[in-house]
Amino acid sequence: MKGARTKPQHTETHDDTPGLTARRVAARLLGAVIDTKTPLDGLTDGEHGHPQYRALDARDRGLVRAILTTALRHRMAIQALIDARLDRKLPSNAAALNHILHVGAAQLLFLDVPDSAAVDLAVTHAKGDPRTRRFANLVNAILREIGRRKERALPAVLAKTAEAPDWFAERLDAAYGPDRARAILDMHRHEAAIDLTVKSDSEGWAEKLGGFVLPTGSVRLTSIEGPVSELSGFADGEWWVQDAAAALPARLMGDISGLRVADICAAPGGKTAQLAQSGARVVAVEKVPNRAKRLAGNLERLKLDAEIVVADLFEHKPDALYDAVLLDAPCSSTGTIRRHPDVLWTKTPEDIARLAGLQRRMLDHAATLVKPGGMILFCNCSLDPEEGEAMIATALQENAKLERMPFAAGEFPIVDGFLDVDGAVRTTPAGLPDQDPKRAGLDGFYAVRLRVKG
Repeated sequence: MKGARTKPQHTETHDDTPGLTARRVAARLLGAVIDTKTPLDGLTDGEHGHPQYRALDARDRGLVRAILTTALRHRMAIQALIDARLDRKLPSNAAALNHILHVGAAQLLFLDVPDSAAVDLAVTHAKGDPRTRRFANLVNAILREIGRRKERALPAVLAKTAEAPDWFAERLDAAYGPDRARAILDMHRHEAAIDLTVKSDSEGWAEKLGGFVLPTGSVRLTSIEGPVSELSGFADGEWWVQDAAAALPARLMGDISGLRVADICAAPGGKTAQLAQSGARVVAVEKVPNRAKRLAGNLERLKLDAEIVVADLFEHKPDALYDAVLLDAPCSSTGTIRRHPDVLWTKTPEDIARLAGLQRRMLDHAATLVKPGGMILFCNCSLDPEEGEAMIATALQENAKLERMPFAAGEFPIVDGFLDVDGAVRTTPAGLPDQDPKRAGLDGFYAVRLRVKG
């Protein structure tokens, strides 16, 4: 197979078989995620994504996205089923073959695609690629066997497979214990619902949109028809999409009406909107101009006002210190795996350590922006304590300007079930349980309230 990896032999044979192009694009993008750790959102961006993806029509784009999220969400189970049908594991230089198998198996096992179509397209794909041509019969045999045995084999493998790479599963066990870690991993197999933050009348909007109100105050939709932007209330700015966990930190700042508050990692603007809706005088700081433009557009739709500052946080020096700062810091995003299953395959322990260091520096700088006695609400969407509990504990030991302002039970009843022993908020995808996984769960978030000493 080494000889098949030379560049001139990578040219695939063109074939106009219906559906084949979409499967080829799916396998190629899956390879970009797994082999080069490229985030899926960037690859499937409608304007700036992979050129082969952008060349597809809307229907095929939707199919490719469905195949990719499914293949990534169930990657360990799919791999186990493939391995069980091999005398020995595929060699490391058979990546293209493995991606074809995963794309085919994802359709066989989890998507509404006829088995014969999924298998035939995978075989045709393998025949058209010089790297995999001689394995076309193997592709046919493996996928047909998976299809025949799936009714019994799939439940069995799901029951014994942890849907995560070993390093992540081990860190989750260490942080949460095996039972809670397993509950989190099980939730990762289910796509997250769409949550909305509404300006007012949560019950009314839940009834109008066919959803329900969560204990945290967000409105949850378990299914929608068509784009979110076509739902009632979107164009009028009555609500915005925001996971229930992501909506908590701004609410935990309490009564901020009239206060000068900075959201210092602001885009896309959900928390900025919450702060503005609460009556604060908001300064939204965003480093990336395109993201700041998107933020401005979102605020305009919502008919909310904030001063937008395009600047690197570390260079931001306001004319007057803020009363409070919300710091939703860049992180590994491991709390959002239900929405972004590629995170498990694009992030590493080294990324977590690097990002924890960045968060610490951002927190130290945030402390210089707040009046003595003012508040910092630090949060991020990581499940890893290195980016949350451990980072904050170190910061409090080493930065004399900061002290905890623990949340007390009953102070904000919406988070009473999420408080840890230090009075911080920790949510996980296993929170908000429900017998129906489509109604359950929320993103993994950590939020802590700090005071800047005088």
